[in-house]
Amino acid sequence: MTTITDPKIGSWYKDVENNLTFKVVAIEEQDATIEVQYINGDIGEYDNDSWYNSTFDYVEAPEDWSAAYDGVESDDLGYSDNDTHLKPDQEGFNISDVLDE
Repeated sequence: MTTITDPKIGSWYKDVENNLTFKVVAIEEQDATIEVQYINGDIGEYDNDSWYNSTFDYVEAPEDWSAAYDGVESDDLGYSDNDTHLKPDQEGFNISDVLDE
């Protein structure tokens, strides 16, 4: 079995043959390489031939994928959501104040 899927930055894959889970973090078109980061935090690289001759399959992001980054601020993991999703004050709220008319 060979990989038939193209690498996509941010997507997670599993090397079925070697039981390794990794995320594609960069694709260098100039030198035809795909940079990956394994679940343990190690960085690796594949050339296009290696990618398509390997046994990679899409997988969901592991629940514990950030375990290798213990002690790292959540902002440094590539996402942040500071929005608390608070409801507006209902008293005195007029919908026409927020609608474009």
